[in-house]
Amino acid sequence: MQQQLQNRVNQLLKSQIQEWELAAKNYLGLSGALKKHFLLGGDVGVDVQYNPERIYSSSAKVDTKSITERKCFLCPAHLPSQQKSVGLGKDYLILVNPFPIFPRHLTIPHRNHQPQLILGNFGTMLNLARELDEFEIFYNGPRCGASAPDHFHFQAGNKGFMPILEDFLTVHRTVIKGNKDARAMYFDKYIRKCIILQSNEKQILTHWFDQLYQIMAQMTGHEPEPMMNILASWDKGQWLVFIFPRMLHRPWQYFDETQQKILLSPASVDLGGVLITPREEDFKKITPSDIIDIFGQVTWNDSNFEKLIELFSKT
Repeated sequence: MQQQLQNRVNQLLKSQIQEWELAAKNYLGLSGALKKHFLLGGDVGVDVQYNPERIYSSSAKVDTKSITERKCFLCPAHLPSQQKSVGLGKDYLILVNPFPIFPRHLTIPHRNHQPQLILGNFGTMLNLARELDEFEIFYNGPRCGASAPDHFHFQAGNKGFMPILEDFLTVHRTVIKGNKDARAMYFDKYIRKCIILQSNEKQILTHWFDQLYQIMAQMTGHEPEPMMNILASWDKGQWLVFIFPRMLHRPWQYFDETQQKILLSPASVDLGGVLITPREEDFKKITPSDIIDIFGQVTWNDSNFEKLIELFSKT
């Protein structure tokens, strides 16, 4: 079943890139995208990608008025006629993202139009990671990079593209709680705050996630859910989940109208270590100091993160 689904998805990617003009153009363009690498300190590095087609996502208007005035581009009834899908059970469709960041980029929307809220859907995310084990699955919260906060969806990109999986092997981690079968951890000195869950036990991971969710909700009071980005993958018989608590949707540089403006709207992929700049001028001028400052604005500060760890360790 798992290999069959993976094969169907691989065939979908191949056929859409060959037959859908929009996808063919953008995947070809992606192969020549400008990239550069920065070290932010210690063993922590990030890539920056210049990707002009992502302007639609990075600059998406996600206020209530704008959303209600446009057709939902993830609803099956509004998909382009050229966009094909692979069905995933009775609830989800797997689509090729025509505006890719990854060489293999999927969008996985719910068949029904319902809000982008992770509570009650984290288990589905784990299932997806296991069934599509060539990919990393990611979730952008409704105010954390989701360009369709009115329609529940995940995304997926091929493993090895984001540096975070390599960081997991090289950056020092502190264990919060757990045992040989399940561990909750965090990166030391990682620039952006991140909690890591690792286990082959789905029940433990969902229980821990629910605990973190409730603590974050109590600490921040954010509505409709505590702000977060999530990455999940399955490798060597275990799930690996990265949870980034968020404080802001976009940094001040996004809104600035001077030469300091940087059109960067951080979401899961950026926090996973690949920053997407849709404007060439931003790609050329962004510096490690800018990146550290932006990460510091949009993710939790030291005191809040330490309190989260303390409360979580006691649950």
